[in-house]
Amino acid sequence: MWPFARPKADSGHAAGEKRAETTDYQTIPVSDENFLAFFGVNGVKLPHVTIDTALTVPAVMAAVAFLSRTMAALPLHVYRDSDKGAERVKGKLATVIHDAPNDGMDSFKFRQWFWQQVFTGGRGLAWIERTPQGIDALWPMDPAKTSIQRVGGRVEYVYDGKKYPAADVIDVPYMLKADGLKHYGPIVMASKAIQLALAMNDYGSNFFAGGGVPPLALVGPLPQGDAALKRATAEIYRAVDAARKEDKPIVPIPAGHELKPVGFDPAKGQMVEARRYQVEEIARAFQLPPVFLQDLSRATFSNAEQQDLHLVKHLIGQWAKALEGEMNLKLFGRGRGTRYVEHNLDGLMRGDFKSRIDGIARAIQTAQMTPNEARALENRPRHDNPDADELLVQGATVALGKQPEPNTGVPEAGNDNNDENDEAKAA
Repeated sequence: MWPFARPKADSGHAAGEKRAETTDYQTIPVSDENFLAFFGVNGVKLPHVTIDTALTVPAVMAAVAFLSRTMAALPLHVYRDSDKGAERVKGKLATVIHDAPNDGMDSFKFRQWFWQQVFTGGRGLAWIERTPQGIDALWPMDPAKTSIQRVGGRVEYVYDGKKYPAADVIDVPYMLKADGLKHYGPIVMASKAIQLALAMNDYGSNFFAGGGVPPLALVGPLPQGDAALKRATAEIYRAVDAARKEDKPIVPIPAGHELKPVGFDPAKGQMVEARRYQVEEIARAFQLPPVFLQDLSRATFSNAEQQDLHLVKHLIGQWAKALEGEMNLKLFGRGRGTRYVEHNLDGLMRGDFKSRIDGIARAIQTAQMTPNEARALENRPRHDNPDADELLVQGATVALGKQPEPNTGVPEAGNDNNDENDEAKAA
């Protein structure tokens, strides 16, 4: 009889009358804990998700590492508007932004740490140290130890017992909540998908740690008494364990008994497919094309290239804009004047030599860049030829309506020289 069902009371028959057992049971709701306990679900909890445990999932670690390193590797410079166009700013401010934000971190390490906080906990914070001479340094602030509050309409950040005004804190949240202060983080919001990935990792490791032997049930005439049953179970366990350790394909069991697996076979449970789907789910949580998490199951040459474009247009470019906007506001104020901070997204092409060189060559030929400017992009020395500092253009390119007259080789009428030649030939 099912442990979660009971037969209806039979009051219409005489006492002592034996009847065939009825199958018309009055069952309890399927949500009852007894129902779940029968299937072994009751009391089973999925792994608790924290940032540290989430990073043990390879797809999560790959997403965070890839995005943070990519954002940190983008060239970041300070520019000034001038009559000649954008000019690179030099001095202490350029050192803080491009080279080393503070005495203990270079620009790559600082920005990698900053973006790791964004793509794990959901927020990156940095304090701007100012001196009478200007901006002196950028210092990281641990978001987990920082509280954000609004006092009199002004936002304040409380870190290590000290209050910092919003104007001195660079703040890039993953996604803000309705109050404009708290935030959502990708790991917390994708915790269910990460829990499932952790559970499959644990199951897979435990399964293969046991030699690939699933839980077994001994079927047949069982010995009487708890002690005898425990001894029989222990003997079967020792036999299976010994066969696994000695790599023997045969397990001795008592005569008239057989071993049957209990639970689902990983292959039948589509464990491989489920784990691959979790990679897609985690990629979706970070808005990252799956190919960048090494999921090439549906990749082709063409769509992998399109995913590369998608990465720049719809992910890296947007996060770059978020940091640029925050730095321009906090470093220079609402009326920033002529100075501004900007990423150079061309840095993403550093690994594609052919495309980079083709693009530089086209920029030189169309008068968008001088040869020496192109050499500077590749960290090559300037050329002494004066033409290397001039904008060049293909000779066949002219303004519309100013094309030269075609030369057909036919003498033009009224040409004095042609008349003289004709007279000479006649004489």
